[in-house]
Amino acid sequence: MDPFDDRGGYSEGGAAEIAAENIAARRRGGRKRVCKFCVEKVTGIDYKDASLLRYFLSDRGKVVPRRISGTCALHQRMLIGAIKRGRMIALLPFTTSGK
Repeated sequence: MDPFDDRGGYSEGGAAEIAAENIAARRRGGRKRVCKFCVEKVTGIDYKDASLLRYFLSDRGKVVPRRISGTCALHQRMLIGAIKRGRMIALLPFTTSGK
């Protein structure tokens, strides 16, 4: 059995495989984000707190997805409900005005 594989590296592990795993981990995004609301042990999200809700809106007025914001599924659903309520009473924009 040849100690080298077809890519030119060692097939029995070692530094080459560890380096490849490190590169793959960096490509995936690195450290896992933690839900901001779970850390603070929040039971409900207030739709009247516009400054908090704006943090989870993009510059175009779209809701930032879970994989970017780091919120858990439960708090993401609560957040979306609060954003929708805030939009209905004109605390938050539906979209941005522009061309």
